[in-house]
Amino acid sequence: MTSMKMVLAAVAPAANTLSGEGWRQVAELGVALLLSAAIGLEREIRQKDAGLRTHTLVGIGAALFMLISKYGFTDVLEHGLVVVDPSRMAAQIVSGVGFLGAGLIFVRRDSVRGLTTAASVWVTAAVGSAAGAGLLVLATLTTGMYLLVTLILPIARRHLPLMGGSSTVRVSYPDGKGILRTVLNETTERGFTIDDLSTELAADGQSPVVAMTMHVRGKRPVSELAGALADLDLVDAVLASDDRAADE
Repeated sequence: MTSMKMVLAAVAPAANTLSGEGWRQVAELGVALLLSAAIGLEREIRQKDAGLRTHTLVGIGAALFMLISKYGFTDVLEHGLVVVDPSRMAAQIVSGVGFLGAGLIFVRRDSVRGLTTAASVWVTAAVGSAAGAGLLVLATLTTGMYLLVTLILPIARRHLPLMGGSSTVRVSYPDGKGILRTVLNETTERGFTIDDLSTELAADGQSPVVAMTMHVRGKRPVSELAGALADLDLVDAVLASDDRAADE
């Protein structure tokens, strides 16, 4: 009977063997800090609303939640009586960060802004969770993949033969000079398609000025069209924004 008890004691998992706090947990939290800050720095350089601080805090918070889930309940664990499932915390992190990312996405006309930033917050939470779970190699590799996607792929994207989305071009010119026809001809001759167009008449001193806004699509950079329109006679000002890059 005594030998049987010794065998059962050796096979049965020991309760309360995990250390709640230690240098290992501090290191995992520190790795989450560094990796999430690297992702946030890329967003900060691009001058996005969710930048360095937001991404760093998301990564640290996700890592801390994972550490709490893994080590925060060791004092109440009892074999066969109290069981903790750390994966439940990871599922809640995914749901919570999803709401945070949704608040970063804005839709205007046919363009969507903030998609990449929302995705970066989601990836940062995953990196922080991996670091908190002790998967430091995967967390580091994912951070490198993120930087590859956001820094290298946009360069390749510019060489694609056709890019979706529209660009906004605003042109100011004096009224009654027939400039509108010239602007439209120049736009279509350069291979751009005009989705919609609106004009607004404003007074600039004693001369009425037309402020025209058009949304265009084309294979060539919209900056090239803006430069050509600015060179037209009697055109006062041209302002162009590429909505195709707005989701970044």
